[in-house]
Amino acid sequence: MYTDKVFDHFSNPRNVGEMPDANGVGEVGNAKCGDIMKMYLKIENDIIVDVKFKTFGCGAAIATSSMATELVKGKSIEEALKLTNTAVVEALEGLPPAKIHCSVLAEEAIKSALADYYRRQGIDPEPIIGCTGNCECCHAHDHE
Repeated sequence: MYTDKVFDHFSNPRNVGEMPDANGVGEVGNAKCGDIMKMYLKIENDIIVDVKFKTFGCGAAIATSSMATELVKGKSIEEALKLTNTAVVEALEGLPPAKIHCSVLAEEAIKSALADYYRRQGIDPEPIIGCTGNCECCHAHDHE
């Protein structure tokens, strides 16, 4: 059902924890499944120099959070904005169809943290990032 990479990232998640000096923090959740992801980014000169996450959810939610952090760490903001849930699934060598929504949340958590980073810089993030799935206008997205 789950690949070895999913088990590895669930059993040994990378970049777990909080980051008090983060300059971008994003939190997203899915009310249907109860998963909540919080991403912390430390960005210097448009490069993500550090990233941490805290996830409340199933093994797939933890694994996708871990993999997403690995995929953006050391990358430019521009590269991180191109992260897709499909890239997270491919890096994990697959997820069961019922767990694809976890990869969507991981993508949205990164984008939500980047949106927060832009807001802290006094820049409206929506023209750059688009909808992060965590906006007041839509309250909740159906990820399934």
